[in-house]
Amino acid sequence: MRPSHIALAVLVTAVWGVNFVVIDIGLDHFPPLFFSGLRFLVAAVPAVFLVARPAVAWKWIVGVGMSLGVAKFGLLFVGMDQGMPAGLSSLVLQAQVLFTVIFAVALMGERLGRLRVVGMVAAFGGVVVAGVDEGSSGPLRAFALVIAAAAAWGVANILTRRAAPPDALSWMVWVSLVPPLPLFALSLLLEGPTAGIDAVRGLDWEGAGALLFVAWVATVFGFGVWGFLLRSYDASTVVPFALLVPVFGMSSAALLLGERITPLGLVAAALLIGGVALTTVSGRPWPRGRGPRRRAQREAAARTGAPV
Repeated sequence: MRPSHIALAVLVTAVWGVNFVVIDIGLDHFPPLFFSGLRFLVAAVPAVFLVARPAVAWKWIVGVGMSLGVAKFGLLFVGMDQGMPAGLSSLVLQAQVLFTVIFAVALMGERLGRLRVVGMVAAFGGVVVAGVDEGSSGPLRAFALVIAAAAAWGVANILTRRAAPPDALSWMVWVSLVPPLPLFALSLLLEGPTAGIDAVRGLDWEGAGALLFVAWVATVFGFGVWGFLLRSYDASTVVPFALLVPVFGMSSAALLLGERITPLGLVAAALLIGGVALTTVSGRPWPRGRGPRRRAQREAAARTGAPV
């Protein structure tokens, strides 16, 4: 990769890592489901007029919008609101790679090599250690919600793999059109009819900045650059940079929010990130030829845990 593109890849993973801190800040200003709905509304509405709809069936757009936007982000925001630390959330959410591989084996007949099995065992061990660490200092229910969010992300990865969208940015923009109404409906039902309105009425610069960051910087900018990199290089070159997300997430949470990284947390990080790395690099080789190569890149991005 060119040095400027390496810098872009690191910048995007830094943005996605810091995004967990920004979400934590935003949850001080918005109820979680309403905040998640606003995130997608603000990200999609301006951009949808500038980006053509991807050449995929509506069923895939709706399916990923529900699994990724409503389930994954709804559960993540609620889990963080109920006490799951931002840094630990950025780490535990990487269990989505484990779920993606399990779903791929169960639903698509994908085979596992020895290294991938070792990687999955290590990643599962990291999740268990993280659960023990969180259980000793925080609510296990919040931890379980983030694990459920990782599972929902795994479902979205499988659907994305089946859809094989040709462009990551247009795909994400149009997928983002799906979640706002279901999330606002859930917010109305579970958070009350006035919670969201009260949050908007009391909005200050910090809350507005958090909303704009998660919507435009983390979503539009992040996925736009990531899609450009995936179009420019093999997925095997780009995807491993995603392993930096929990590194930036945990370090920024410690620096900006004062979250403590425990020895058990470091063990969990080493096991989970190492396991994800093994699962990533030991996947199937990509076939030669431009058409199959591009298709394989998109499949690898979904299979190995690159953000979708």
